[in-house]
Amino acid sequence: MTARKRTSSVANPEKSAPAATEHKTSASGEDFRLAPPKLGVILVISSLLCSLYLYLLCFHYNVDDELKRPILINAGLSLVGFFVTLKLIPVAARYVLRRNMFGFDINKRGTPQGEVKVPESLGIVVGIVFLIVAIIFQFFNFTEDSLWLVEYNAALASICFMILLGFVDDVLDVPWRVKLLLPSFATLPLLMAYAGHTTIVIPKPLVSYVGLEILDLGRIYKLYMALLAVFCTNSINIHAGLNGLEIGQTVVIAAAILIHNVMQIGASVDTEFRQAHAFSIYLTQPLMATSLAMLAYNWYPSSVFVGDTYTVFAGMTMAVAGILGHFSETLLIFFLPQVLNFLLSLPQLAGIVKCPRHRLPKFDPATGLLTGTKDGTLVNVYLRIFGRKSEKSLCIHLLVFQALACAFCFLLRHFLAGWYK
Repeated sequence: MTARKRTSSVANPEKSAPAATEHKTSASGEDFRLAPPKLGVILVISSLLCSLYLYLLCFHYNVDDELKRPILINAGLSLVGFFVTLKLIPVAARYVLRRNMFGFDINKRGTPQGEVKVPESLGIVVGIVFLIVAIIFQFFNFTEDSLWLVEYNAALASICFMILLGFVDDVLDVPWRVKLLLPSFATLPLLMAYAGHTTIVIPKPLVSYVGLEILDLGRIYKLYMALLAVFCTNSINIHAGLNGLEIGQTVVIAAAILIHNVMQIGASVDTEFRQAHAFSIYLTQPLMATSLAMLAYNWYPSSVFVGDTYTVFAGMTMAVAGILGHFSETLLIFFLPQVLNFLLSLPQLAGIVKCPRHRLPKFDPATGLLTGTKDGTLVNVYLRIFGRKSEKSLCIHLLVFQALACAFCFLLRHFLAGWYK
């Protein structure tokens, strides 16, 4: 959900198909030029988020060459994916404009920027490039008899399914109640192929009450996996509405996932445990690289809108990485702002309080500042607490809050290690 106002995809339904196509081409214009990517911003963001991860992987921990080699190969392919995504976005933007898939930025209404047609649903580019990178990577790491190959392909099938459903949502504008069910279907390939453990470790303070240290949940664990995927995909989608916020929160969480994985690999001697976290890295690195490329166009002021295609794809990818990496509890703490936003949104999502089409702040064209409304979103609550802000400033504040939440997760794990589990 981005800060946009959609237009009708067909201006006159009585026109014939060729005439409609001609109108769309002239509307978009062959001379359409997308604003250049903000690579300076991406360089700063990627340096801040990736430097610690690369230091831990290459220098701090003594990661086996057998494990480090595929991780670095995956990183190299992800870098290629970054440049491919950068090149494809302007091309795809022209195509979606020809189909009248554009919107107007609501948070700039009343200004010249608010009248600009912004191509939307460009998240499809990120999803496609991600899948290509992930599929090519199999050639370098997995053999035909690999135990991880089935789950890896099942993960890609679930992600691909979610990209398709997200794009369908962008085109057909599916009601939000239906959106809650879509991830349930997308997780079916993963749930059917999942062959990992279905046990949980009981927190040490509760062992004396439960009488067990490890509890096997069986099929209930798979239900939990499905619910986690539903939450992750929709939570990214509803914590939105600002230029760069959807992708920004994704790359911050992805960086935290990468750091967590390499820390677990460096601290463990269990082969299967290390492989599980490496598996998570294989999915997260291309997600982060392609997302950074899209952020170059989506950062304030946005040249493109990512659409629901991106938000549900990103949420599903991180959910799959957390499930197959066996750190779903940690993943939920990384999603702390999204959890808070969901709790604030619950009265409106449940229909207890009236829920408008767009739950966005109020924009003042005279000052360029946003004012929080009474809608129950983290964006509006933040503005009501800390006062009016520009869209760019507000997005940066919320991303810093996201980073602090991830840092809090690492701090919490440090203090609870050995006592809680």
